[in-house]
Amino acid sequence: MLTKHKARKRFGQNFLTDEKIIERIVATIAPKSDDSLLEIGPGQGAMTLPLLECVNKLNVIEIDRDLISILESFKKDNLIINQGDALKFDLNTLPTPIRVVGNLPYNISSPILFHLLENRAKVKDMTFMLQKEVVERISAPSGSKIYGRLSVMMQAFFEVEMIFVVPPESFEPAPKVDSAIVYLKPLMNSKVKNVKVFEKIVKAAFSQRRKTLRNCLKSLLTQEQTDVDLSLRAETLDVDEFVTLTNDYERQN
Repeated sequence: MLTKHKARKRFGQNFLTDEKIIERIVATIAPKSDDSLLEIGPGQGAMTLPLLECVNKLNVIEIDRDLISILESFKKDNLIINQGDALKFDLNTLPTPIRVVGNLPYNISSPILFHLLENRAKVKDMTFMLQKEVVERISAPSGSKIYGRLSVMMQAFFEVEMIFVVPPESFEPAPKVDSAIVYLKPLMNSKVKNVKVFEKIVKAAFSQRRKTLRNCLKSLLTQEQTDVDLSLRAETLDVDEFVTLTNDYERQN
């Protein structure tokens, strides 16, 4: 069906080949004809082709020139291929709001999520396939062992929903881990006013997981400056408490 392409480790390539899973993902996305749809890492076009059947125009970003040749061979008028790095792609070139989809390479999934967080005002929603462990971290509740910086940053700005798990045998080559589909929708009213300061506080709080907030935040906040109990560890705080810490820090500066 598709030209054979050897998956490249440096691009973190694992190609989705399971037709039933592809159908299920497309049904989850539920694309409308006039959606401004952007696919990151289309690969050999497993999801690209069914998406092209649904939308008037589909933008894709692909870094691998060999895969671009495969995508070009489809000769689809409504397919717009952008060669390059998704982290450097200018979302301002697309009509907003943008719906972003993709099977994200495991090695750059977090940087892409943070890049899209910064551009969330242009985004309507995002449906991604990620390593299951990453999806579990994004959606983890406070108090759990895997709740961390990624959980807080994503939940502060997005509704997060893990949709379903995708087994390794759905891919070629099969990865060593399970994958999962996650749905992310920007919150209408995020309580965070300054993303950079919020990120600074969250990063510092989780910098040494075993230590208390008093230790991790000692160069930023003292107990006298906040009502949040700094004898706790970062993983016990919910998103709202991190917002409180950020607001308290900003009041001192």
